[in-house]
Amino acid sequence: MSKIKIAVVGASGYSGEELLRLLLRHDSCEISVITSRQNAGAKVGDFFPRFTGSKLVFSAPDTEEIAGKSDVVFLALPHGLAAEFAVPLLKKGLKVIDLSADFRLKDTVVYKKYYKEDHPAPALLKDAVYGLPERYRSEIKKAKLIACPGCYPTSIILPLSPLLENKLISPENIVVNSLSGVSGAGRKVDLAYIFPECNESMRAYAVTGHRHLPEIEQELGAAASCDIKINFVPHLIPVNRGINSTIVTNVTKDFSKEKLEAAYKKAYSNEKFVRVLGYGKQPDTKYVTMSNYCDIGFTFDEHTGKLIVNSCIDNLTKGASGQAIQCMNIIFGLDESAGLL
Repeated sequence: MSKIKIAVVGASGYSGEELLRLLLRHDSCEISVITSRQNAGAKVGDFFPRFTGSKLVFSAPDTEEIAGKSDVVFLALPHGLAAEFAVPLLKKGLKVIDLSADFRLKDTVVYKKYYKEDHPAPALLKDAVYGLPERYRSEIKKAKLIACPGCYPTSIILPLSPLLENKLISPENIVVNSLSGVSGAGRKVDLAYIFPECNESMRAYAVTGHRHLPEIEQELGAAASCDIKINFVPHLIPVNRGINSTIVTNVTKDFSKEKLEAAYKKAYSNEKFVRVLGYGKQPDTKYVTMSNYCDIGFTFDEHTGKLIVNSCIDNLTKGASGQAIQCMNIIFGLDESAGLL
């Protein structure tokens, strides 16, 4: 079987680098195009020394070149810019896997509220499939446009959805505290993210109105079959990569430890990349970094009557590029773990 030809648009960012790391070891793929306006003409090994020896060279993004050399395109671009490439590439018949936020939200009014601009391609929203394989695998198989979930949302939707679907926790008064490594902010020069500011520092930010909030609420609402509002408090911590989310919920009258374990078993016992650690066990980011795993632990607090759920992912892998490749594997009928284990 001939290899799948891949284009990575925006290959010089952290998500782009992670895509290259994983795709270069994928036996069924051949990277044909990598783009970066600022680094056009440069060898990838000169920009990312880990790829020294690779023949790949950055080029300026050109939809005609990309379409002529690719079967599937990964868009590792900022929101707003990704749609500019998605529209013409889809018209040329390519599969598009978008790592930005452009196609995650179904409501254009909500998009404008949180991203402060009109949606760049509203006509495509009906065709976009939310790229969380554990929730939308059958839809992903047939999709032409994948909207890859955000990193924080992945760490929250995976542990909560089975519990909401089975009505074991209340959809009201959910509180999420998430800790993220600095790479989650992207590859940019910004005072808040330079070493002296981040080192020896842990701080909350965007404690109301974070851009991932409506995405989380949209998907939790779908699981619960009702509208949901949550408190979501992200934190920046001095590590390169990884997310740890601690979620506090109220249980329902139907809750029991046995039903909770059964709900997780039904949802994830056959999933390669979700590991339910069991009651009273807490996940640790150091066991998921550089991997596509999401680890989940949970404990019922007898003192307060609340359920505390914890999850850990690598924000660049399961929270971005690894999950994108997992979706690609599904679309092309490959082993879902190809290139990821």
